[in-house]
Amino acid sequence: MRDRAESGTPARVSYTHPVSDAPTADRTPARIHADRAAGTLAIDWADGHHTEFGTIALRWLCPCAFCRGEAGLPGWLDSRPTLTPDQTRLVDIQLVGQYALAPTWGDGHHTGYYTFALLRDRCPCPVCAKRRAAEGGADGTSDRSGHEYHAPTDKPTERTTEGSPR
Repeated sequence: MRDRAESGTPARVSYTHPVSDAPTADRTPARIHADRAAGTLAIDWADGHHTEFGTIALRWLCPCAFCRGEAGLPGWLDSRPTLTPDQTRLVDIQLVGQYALAPTWGDGHHTGYYTFALLRDRCPCPVCAKRRAAEGGADGTSDRSGHEYHAPTDKPTERTTEGSPR
């Protein structure tokens, strides 16, 4: 999975996983492609569905304890910070077992394990957004994955990013 721009190799990362016809095919990626130059993460699922995240949306989705909060306390993303370009620049991405991806961001943050279930539940395509709206509310979010989507719905106000995750 590792493909560093510093080494002069292309700024793309691809992984192909054998397609499974298991009952969880909707949560099994058949292909994962991170294009750092384009700022996208694309996943082709074993059931034929295609998901594509921009890196800004992906960073807002970070499930780590610092970003999401823990022990009943809010996380850093709950403060709706203004994300810097480094905070949304995908530097590297690793597989975590056969259940998650772990991106490394330009600011050094690397503690979020994005499970395949989370990535599929939060697929931004119109079909999935419509499903979430029917299940969870008009804004298209659902708490099925245990994560609330914290990205601002309109242009955020300027805020300091001191204490941003590393």
